[in-house]
Amino acid sequence: MSKIKVLIVDDSAVVRQTLQSIINSDPHLEVLDTASDPFLAVQKIQNEVPDVITLDIEMPKMDGLTFLHKIMSQHPIPVIIISSLAEQGSDTALKALEYGAVDIIQKPKLGTKQFFEESRIIICDAIKAAAKAKLKLVPSKMLTPQPKLTADAVISKVKSKAMIQTTEKVIVVGASTGGTEALKVFLEAFPMDAPGIVIVQHMPEKFTAAFANRLDQTCKISVKEAEDNDTVLRGRALIAPGNRHMLLKRSGARYYVEVKDGPLVSRHRPSVDVLFRSAAQYAGKNAVGVILTGMGDDGARGMLEMKESGACNIAQDEDSCVVFGMPKEAIKRGAVDKVLPLEKIAQEVLRSCSQ
Repeated sequence: MSKIKVLIVDDSAVVRQTLQSIINSDPHLEVLDTASDPFLAVQKIQNEVPDVITLDIEMPKMDGLTFLHKIMSQHPIPVIIISSLAEQGSDTALKALEYGAVDIIQKPKLGTKQFFEESRIIICDAIKAAAKAKLKLVPSKMLTPQPKLTADAVISKVKSKAMIQTTEKVIVVGASTGGTEALKVFLEAFPMDAPGIVIVQHMPEKFTAAFANRLDQTCKISVKEAEDNDTVLRGRALIAPGNRHMLLKRSGARYYVEVKDGPLVSRHRPSVDVLFRSAAQYAGKNAVGVILTGMGDDGARGMLEMKESGACNIAQDEDSCVVFGMPKEAIKRGAVDKVLPLEKIAQEVLRSCSQ
């Protein structure tokens, strides 16, 4: 009997790897391929149609519900939703079933890898059942696209200029795909007395603390996962915790961060746009913005607001980017003052801070 072929669609590399290991461990199942977003999934399907698709909801470029509806209204394939957003009885879960999902498995927001390994039998049985499901076309008129929210969903744009009664500089950084290695190169170049740094790196919750700890061991400055009300200090970098937005705030001469919940902004939480808008409002010309490698356009709007508030902005160049998406969009909007190779950005940031 031929094996059931499965396509895994999830933007988390850890989830893809873990699911692949689980599925391939069953003698009746085989992972045909994996995709980090729905657009890549479409390319994979064009090459070979899988028997079953496992699908996350919270992904870049296109959310999972929209992709699910497109599949079921054009070329039905059994789909199992595996997502932390699909709680039983939730609006998201009900819509997924309405759009034609065969089954829903809710993954926790924490301890995802352990959960998958402990739920090996449940996942494999769900895939086998899905492969036998009788499907029907779902009318395309049922689709209600999810809006792509801007930073307005978390922090309102204000017309007043940021306070300028300080000369203390602050560095704000945004990164996504390829950003973990880019940030390592960037942060290791700073001296112990570097201006305070706040960073949004698109990364799942629970992983940011380990990432910050690893950087803390290799950098001259200290690096930590941000906590609500942490002060932005010279010689320290704060990294936004996964699945939480981070805003730069100010009280008198003191910069600090606010860590808060909120909807996805530009398809992300944390969002670079949210951080950059807050920097435009509370730091103004005392901020230096940096946008590094990453897919999509998160950060482009916020960086333009920073420029309009007097900040100096730097983007990583195409040759040194893993994905020239976020920097490209910021450049297109006229938000960037300089475009530099990764290894030269820290030096330019320090020069800008000294002016």
